[in-house]
Amino acid sequence: MNTRDIVLIALFAAITVALGLAPRIPVAFLPVPITLQSLGPMLAGAMIGPVRGALAHVLVVLLVALGLPVLAGGSGGLGMLAGPTAGFIFGWIIAAFVTGLLCRTWTVSGKARPSKWADVGLTFIACVIGGIVVLYACGALWLAFVAGLGLAKAVSGVAVFIPGDLVKAAFAALIAHNVRRAYPIELK
Repeated sequence: MNTRDIVLIALFAAITVALGLAPRIPVAFLPVPITLQSLGPMLAGAMIGPVRGALAHVLVVLLVALGLPVLAGGSGGLGMLAGPTAGFIFGWIIAAFVTGLLCRTWTVSGKARPSKWADVGLTFIACVIGGIVVLYACGALWLAFVAGLGLAKAVSGVAVFIPGDLVKAAFAALIAHNVRRAYPIELK
């Protein structure tokens, strides 16, 4: 790991924290709010790769554990890592890794790079799989356990996030494509 890797990890941790400045939107029947922070793992995985993207979110989790107010609404502390949203918070690490792994495999490996719209489309699919499917799996499993909901209720409850997260995945794909084109970074 070199200085550039450390800077990129810190930068994408900061981006995820900054996304928490947007107000959270409470969901009446669910103890998990709608936030912009789920965009962070998609961006990190798609732009800096699986390992650095995951490490950026390990850093965010460490900041939360230290009690810093880095989550949406200015929250933080060990309680957040044991409450109903903890599955999503820890899921950011896995989501960034999966998104980055898929982006590295589909968009930048091999001899020929995909065309612009193929690259955007493949990055979007990677963001959907990593940043939505994987993240929801982590979040719903934890939510079902902690909140005492059945798994079916937890999964149907988090379905309210799908429209917004599809928009986030589209933004992440467009941003990642343009940044990778203007400033190529190896997806490590």
